[in-house]
Amino acid sequence: MATTALSGVGLTIAIPLVTRAMIDGPIADRDLSALLPLGLLALALGVLEAVLIFIRRWVQSNAVLGVETTMRHDLYARLQQLPMAFHGQWQSGQLLSRVTNDLSSIRRFFGFGLLFLVMNVLQLVVVTLVLLKMYWPLGLVVAAAALPIIALSNRFERTYVLVSRRVQDQQGDLATAAEEGAVGFRVIKSFGRGPFVAGRYNDSARTLYDTSMDKVRLSAKFWTFLEVIPNFAVVVVLLFGALGVGRGDLTPGTLVAFITLMLSLVWPIASLGYILAMAQEAMTAGARINEIFDTEPSIVSGAHVIERPRGHLRLEGVGFAFPDQPDEPVLHDVNLEVAPGETVAIVGATGSGKTTLTALVPRLYDVTAGRITVDGIDVRDLELGNLRQIVATAFEEPTLFSMSARENLLLGRRDATEADVHAAVEVAQAQFVHDLPWGLDTRIGEQGMSLSGGQRQRLALARAVLAQPRILVLDDTLSALDVHTEKLVEEALRRVLADATGIVVAHRASTVLLADKVALLQDGTITHVGDHSELLATVPAYRELLAADADLEEVGA
Repeated sequence: MATTALSGVGLTIAIPLVTRAMIDGPIADRDLSALLPLGLLALALGVLEAVLIFIRRWVQSNAVLGVETTMRHDLYARLQQLPMAFHGQWQSGQLLSRVTNDLSSIRRFFGFGLLFLVMNVLQLVVVTLVLLKMYWPLGLVVAAAALPIIALSNRFERTYVLVSRRVQDQQGDLATAAEEGAVGFRVIKSFGRGPFVAGRYNDSARTLYDTSMDKVRLSAKFWTFLEVIPNFAVVVVLLFGALGVGRGDLTPGTLVAFITLMLSLVWPIASLGYILAMAQEAMTAGARINEIFDTEPSIVSGAHVIERPRGHLRLEGVGFAFPDQPDEPVLHDVNLEVAPGETVAIVGATGSGKTTLTALVPRLYDVTAGRITVDGIDVRDLELGNLRQIVATAFEEPTLFSMSARENLLLGRRDATEADVHAAVEVAQAQFVHDLPWGLDTRIGEQGMSLSGGQRQRLALARAVLAQPRILVLDDTLSALDVHTEKLVEEALRRVLADATGIVVAHRASTVLLADKVALLQDGTITHVGDHSELLATVPAYRELLAADADLEEVGA
């Protein structure tokens, strides 16, 4: 690519020199026999230049697309490596803006701006030297025209980078507003807040528009100035060049070649502003992307692999505080042991830390005190892929993807057979998937919004069951089910939990009965562990938590 670019600059200079030879030679001497070879040479040089441009564009496009694809892959992989704490602090729209807009800015600069920046600077230097050699008085005019351009470019660069960063940040804010409006449209409609949300979106769009117009005005002033200087220089060259021909200081062919070469500098000079603007956008985009790459993952995979896990889970003095609130621990001094094949129900008031506790087992967060072990090995020493094959989680707020029901189910276990899939569907009482228009192959829409809350929970539960984990974590997974469906699911889950270690976050007494024992979580720690009937009879706090449940009297009887 560098060879074709350099050859292109050489041809840009060679063609006007052949034109000078034609005018001062065969045309001035009226020697038509010598005109044809020079004409054919000029044509051949023009064709060669076109071929080189094609080769350069083809090679360049392949290289740039390869770089963009690699960067996109690395950026997405990095986002997957970063922990929940990172994603909890960043707006999804800001991340989306970096993955799309910022990478596109870098690709445009690599694909166009970088090459032409090098070529145009090289062409400016080489052609100016040639012009000085051809007729130095006019060459000085061309060289002098570059001085104000350099000074203005330096000033433009400092201002433009600040405006460009504001535009890119505001694009991320606008993407966030658009995404939240699309995902939360049911809530917006149910509260009749469409005009309000639209107003907030319009405010963000207006802010972006105003900042973008500041950017346009800045660029317009710069580019206008760049257009004026070359045109003024052309007028001066024409005036003094005509005088030079009249005095016999230079030949007509030299003047034509000089003007042709000078006009070849109009594009490099005029495009300088656009290329510099593109460079600043790419630099800003690179800085924004580096904010992600420079974030060190706080959860690092260990090296140990458990080949045949038993699922013996222990929590030893576990404590946890969110990174932005290190002095306010959510959990402290949590001790719990769950033997292989045993199921424990975690019961506690809203906000007591139940969901956080379950998230520590698969290392969605890392403990800040104590340790969690699986089969006697600290989960921080386990290879992450191995740990998350051992542990499967079904969340209260299930996340489904814009793909078919089958693909959503197979996320946890790609090699599952059709029989395995149907068995998991039966356990989760998710037979509704067979009634969808194309059965399991029906696309269920983004976030599974085409399904009811209970259907989404059952599909997510089936996905966790299909993974056949040694440790199954159910974070209040049955909360959206009606009593009849819940009873059927619980009966099927008993068979599944008989072969796995289970942790069940429970709010209903009926769900508690899935467990072999109950752990009461109060004020960030486990205060009581025991049989459901025992805790119901001896622990008032436990009895109060379940007092509102309609099943209490029946269960306690």
